[in-house]
Amino acid sequence: MRTGEKVVDFDLPAANAEDRVSLAEHRARGPVLVALFRGLYCPFSRHQMARLAASARGLAAAGVGTVGVIASEPDRARTYFRARPLDLPLGCDPTLGTHKAYGLGHLVRDAEAQRMVEAAARRLARELGVAVNERDDARQVVDRADGFQPLESDQAARQEHQIQLAGQFLIDRDGIVRWCNREDPASYAVFPDEHTLLSLAARVT
Repeated sequence: MRTGEKVVDFDLPAANAEDRVSLAEHRARGPVLVALFRGLYCPFSRHQMARLAASARGLAAAGVGTVGVIASEPDRARTYFRARPLDLPLGCDPTLGTHKAYGLGHLVRDAEAQRMVEAAARRLARELGVAVNERDDARQVVDRADGFQPLESDQAARQEHQIQLAGQFLIDRDGIVRWCNREDPASYAVFPDEHTLLSLAARVT
């Protein structure tokens, strides 16, 4: 999905409530920023969801709603978010159907991609003030710092999804995509900051 195209609506089980998340319902209230994440197994996505939840308040004040989609099973996500509440409408799509509908591909988890993930994890660790030794797997170090213990189902999803690419899409009142940010190897694990997101609100309000 690209700028100028009609959005693909979705209706998904909620990740952080016994409910469903309907994009059509959110669009009926006004413009929406849709953010698609990897599963809970991804430390970048966990931190990015928290950042988006913080930015959502400013976006709401500017007249833009916020909806996320995480590639985890509903039961797993609900267990996680009961312990770590997140104030953000968040749907679950473990089969990545929404990601595919929005044109987000994936990278094969080969040696080059592993180096990309490791570099990004070391960058995240520095941002969090977490020490990583030269021989450490930085992603696992961040998981431990987060208190995140991956289940077998998380590990299985991580392998099945390979390296799913993420993206953000700003949708106007008519359901047209007015801005999109599609992750690629050069922008892997880089999430738009709050200033960038808030500056986009003028495009749709």
